Amino acid sequence: MAITARRGDQLEQIADEIAAADFTRPAVIFQDIMADDAAANLKKGVDDAFGRLDILVNNAGAAIPAPVGSDEQIWIDAMNLNWWAVRRVSDLFIPGMVGRKWGRIVSVTGTMEPISINAATCAKAAVQAWSKGLSRENSKDGVTSNCIIPGRIHSEQTDRNYPGYVEATFAAANIPAGVFGDPEDIGILVAFVASPKAQQISGSILYVDGGMKRFAH
Repeated sequence: MAITARRGDQLEQIADEIAAADFTRPAVIFQDIMADDAAANLKKGVDDAFGRLDILVNNAGAAIPAPVGSDEQIWIDAMNLNWWAVRRVSDLFIPGMVGRKWGRIVSVTGTMEPISINAATCAKAAVQAWSKGLSRENSKDGVTSNCIIPGRIHSEQTDRNYPGYVEATFAAANIPAGVFGDPEDIGILVAFVASPKAQQISGSILYVDGGMKRFAH
């Protein structure tokens, strides 16, 4: 396993925690996914460490409000982080998966019910459309592609935006389960979708949101 992010200290801490739990310590690749050479660097790092990649989890992103009149650079940065990086990295690993007749692409996206104009929401919609197309082309080669939509999951960003009473009020009004989720709630689904048992799950959008999604009004 390899893990990557731009903050090396946190990556090393996570790798140490995994090793302390008696699992193999993952390869750590420090990389800002926004860099022009990010995809190539990640491909080289994984190839040098393992020689191949069978499962790719795309999990970079950030909510980026972009009301009418927003600076063009906001949209460019949002698309780069939330969409272009996903495609660039995936494009380098998919041919190897197809050649070996087995692979998993799992992309963590975001809500499809925007309450305002958010550049990240638009970018994540692109990821979901791309993922479905990918499933149509490569499922026959044993390579599945799925998207996971989190609701409100405890993270650095979520805890910053929903402190204390705000979290409780939002959950009571919007989440049938009544509480925010934890990272493990996402991880469990990622592990299943990435497993051999999920060979018939491809081109799907899967929700982990405590029932927050409204399919009809």
